[in-house]
Amino acid sequence: MNNSIIRISIWVYLAIFFIYLLGPLVIMSITAFNSPSFPRATPWECLTFEWFSALFQDERILNGIKNSILVGIGTIILSVSMGLAGALMLTQIWPKLRATYYTIIIAPILIPGVVLGISTLVFWDRINRMLGLGADSFLSNGLFLTIIGQSTFIASYCMLVLVARLQRYDLALTEAALDLGATHAQAFRKILLPFMRPALASAAVLAFLASFENYNTTTFTFGEYPTLTIELAQKVRYGITPAISALAFMIVVLTVFAALFNEANIKRKEVIAKARKEGATVGDVTGGVKLPGFFTGNAAAVTLVVFAVATIAVIGTATVYSPKQCIADLQEQKRLETSQRIQELRDQRAKDAAEKAAAEGKSEGAVTAPKPSNNSGFGGVFAPGTLQNEEESSAPADAAPSNNSGFGGVFNPDNIGSGGE
Repeated sequence: MNNSIIRISIWVYLAIFFIYLLGPLVIMSITAFNSPSFPRATPWECLTFEWFSALFQDERILNGIKNSILVGIGTIILSVSMGLAGALMLTQIWPKLRATYYTIIIAPILIPGVVLGISTLVFWDRINRMLGLGADSFLSNGLFLTIIGQSTFIASYCMLVLVARLQRYDLALTEAALDLGATHAQAFRKILLPFMRPALASAAVLAFLASFENYNTTTFTFGEYPTLTIELAQKVRYGITPAISALAFMIVVLTVFAALFNEANIKRKEVIAKARKEGATVGDVTGGVKLPGFFTGNAAAVTLVVFAVATIAVIGTATVYSPKQCIADLQEQKRLETSQRIQELRDQRAKDAAEKAAAEGKSEGAVTAPKPSNNSGFGGVFAPGTLQNEEESSAPADAAPSNNSGFGGVFNPDNIGSGGE
């Protein structure tokens, strides 16, 4: 029971791990075939291959890929050479100095890429000025600075790979070659290099991949030769399109092809070695006369063939398929939905306005305007019109004006004339 729980837990963990690792790649691959102009996997609209065409028409992306390949090749040459020299030095140096030497060689890996980029730019600019060269010299060239800057830490990775292989090398082979009259160069070329060939290939692949994806160091050194990562970073600032998803999908496909090819080649060598031990000749092994089940025992080779056929089928479909009708139907559907939604909003607004007008009409018919209340506490003394309106309404038209001034009518204007008469 416990073993079953552990086994299930392991499979659940592996599923979660691979979903976390490969989920973003799968989603980005889906967005490369969806028609919206912004990368999204849902909602799915129309199957399209136009983003691959847009990718190959983007001059900046193509220029970035070209510069990345050039920088990668230069980084491979320089990094693998320095890594091999460092590995040979590490295995032959005085044992008491190996720890110190190893620390110095590994230190660039621990230094931030930003620091490496700035230091590379400043250092070679000083060298350029000391030599009296102009601003357009090769020491100020973006390709040169980028290769130098990247190689300062990628060479350390290469050295680690080569040291792991070199530790299994038997020095007696070189000594035997020297005893038989070979020079050191011949012993290195004919004995050590063939032994180191697998590690050299691995170091070259590692160097190229590390150079291809590097951004921190390259952003200070690229000059007039922006790499793919620089171009993508600049494009993201102003908005991206699914053409970047198409590029990512192509990189994933090429990586899977390379991995399957390498695995199939390794399995092929194992099958050949096993067949040789069983007494089969080289011609039988390579010709497949006695090994008709070569693909049966090589799952990677079968997967590679299936993957290649699927890729060819997709490319053939892309050449004849056109999403224009699907996109036109989708746009028409969106237009109709938008019109319907606008009409619904208009009807709702008209309905709300009618209900509001009806409610106001009912309230005006049911309730009369109330008279202004007199809650001032002064008996209406300060009410406007009280003195004038109430006197006019209560006093008769022919009534004489009253004398309430308290002075006996002295100030009445009619008294003067009547007194004189």
